[in-house]
Amino acid sequence: MKEVALFDLDGTLVDTEPRSRAAWAMLFAAHGVPVEPHALDAFAGRPGKEAIGAHLAAFPGHTAQELYTEALAYSTRPDMPHASPVPGAVALITRLRDAGVPTAVVTSGTREYARGELAALGVLDHLDALVTADDVERGKPDPEGYLRACTLLGARPENAVVFEDAPAGITAARKAGAFCVAVTITQPAETLADANLVVPDLTGVTWPVIR
Repeated sequence: MKEVALFDLDGTLVDTEPRSRAAWAMLFAAHGVPVEPHALDAFAGRPGKEAIGAHLAAFPGHTAQELYTEALAYSTRPDMPHASPVPGAVALITRLRDAGVPTAVVTSGTREYARGELAALGVLDHLDALVTADDVERGKPDPEGYLRACTLLGARPENAVVFEDAPAGITAARKAGAFCVAVTITQPAETLADANLVVPDLTGVTWPVIR
C-alpha cells in the first residue's frame, strides 16, 4: 500500500519550463555561446548549478554560481513566459491533505524559490515536508532528495509515490525505490518511459495511484 506522495515542483506542479528554458537560452546568447535545443532539454529537472556546470568550459572566467545567478535574474524579467499551474495539481494536493496522506515536494530549486512558487499556488501550507537544493549534497538524478523526504515523512521509499516530469527526476525516484508517475507537461511520453506510469497531467490521478 502506498503511504506518502512526493512531488517534483517545476513541470509537475507548476509549468515553469518555458520560463526556465528562455532564461537559459538568454544566458547562452548573452555570452555569445551557441546552444542546441537538445542541450537545453538536459537542464530540465536538474539543479541549475549542476546543469550549467556541464557547460562551464564555454564560459571562461565564470563560475557555475555566477552563471546560475545570472540565469535566475533573466527568469524574473516581466517579458519572460508566465508560469501556470499544471492541470489538476492544486486539486490533487488538496485531496491528499484532506485525506491525511503525508505529502512532500522535492525540488532542484532553492528553498526561497520553492516556497515562493508553492505559496503562489496556494499549497505551501498543505505540505508536510519540503526538500530543496539547499538540503542535499547531490541533486537529481541522485536519489538523495527523495530518500530524505521519505525519512522526514517516516516512510519507506517503496511505500512512496513520486510525481515527476523529467528523466533526471524519474531516475532519482526509481533509484530511491519509489513508484514513479510521470506527467507529459515538459517532455514527450517516449522520454519518460522509465516511469512506472505516464499521464498527460494530474487531473485524472486518484489516490492511491497503485495498491
